[in-house]
Amino acid sequence: MRILLDECVYAGVKAAFPGHAVRTVSEISWRGSEDGPLLAYAQKSFDVFVTIDTKLERQHDLKRLRLGVVIVHVRSNEIGSYRPIFAALLKAASTVKAGQVVHIHISS
Repeated sequence: MRILLDECVYAGVKAAFPGHAVRTVSEISWRGSEDGPLLAYAQKSFDVFVTIDTKLERQHDLKRLRLGVVIVHVRSNEIGSYRPIFAALLKAASTVKAGQVVHIHISS
């Protein structure tokens, strides 16, 4: 599975996806890109897009994409906020279908 982490996601989250090809927006030199062109590129080269941008779903018609989107709701963009949900992230990325959006919330 090919996974793209949005630039707003802590890069250490790559560790949640062992055995998968995970890149960050910065690694592919798309940092600072507008969401529309980034999503158009991502759907050609990746299977899943992971973001913490909760506005993305309201601003774009994600159902038309040829990749799945995982929106992560964390308290802060630090690795400690993500570690408790690594298993949920992996499951969501493994099961999300093209044009589908899955939300992952950290338990209180």
